[in-house]
Amino acid sequence: MSNRHLARTVAMQTLYMWDFNGQREKNLESLLQKNLREFAPGFDDEGFSEATVNGVIKNLAVINQYIAKYAPDWPLEQITAVDRNILRLGIYEMLFNKDIPERVAINEAIEIAKAYGGESSGKFVNGVLGAIYKDMENSIEN
Repeated sequence: MSNRHLARTVAMQTLYMWDFNGQREKNLESLLQKNLREFAPGFDDEGFSEATVNGVIKNLAVINQYIAKYAPDWPLEQITAVDRNILRLGIYEMLFNKDIPERVAINEAIEIAKAYGGESSGKFVNGVLGAIYKDMENSIEN
């Protein structure tokens, strides 16, 4: 597993736990450190996980608006916590982390969804992030 993939996985696990526990931001740093110790001992790219988690939280309102717009049949609270946080991670990377190409962000989110989500999670994440990407491309062309 590549360092960045592991960093994204730890970030997703942290966001999932944070979301599951009622989105108490005071616990975010301790959750991240616990996940790094448990799932990535000796990991040397901790800054990426931390920056990703903090970036998602900082931009949460905008990210949630994108989910609501691009998954209109699924109210945010009805999307499974795993899928919801994978979408948040992918949307954050697509819109706010200019160091990550959009296609890489989509592919990574799909792979995490396949590994940690339900049977249709990969397709769901692909559909939502793919629609966002298509609209991003169309807005650049116009």
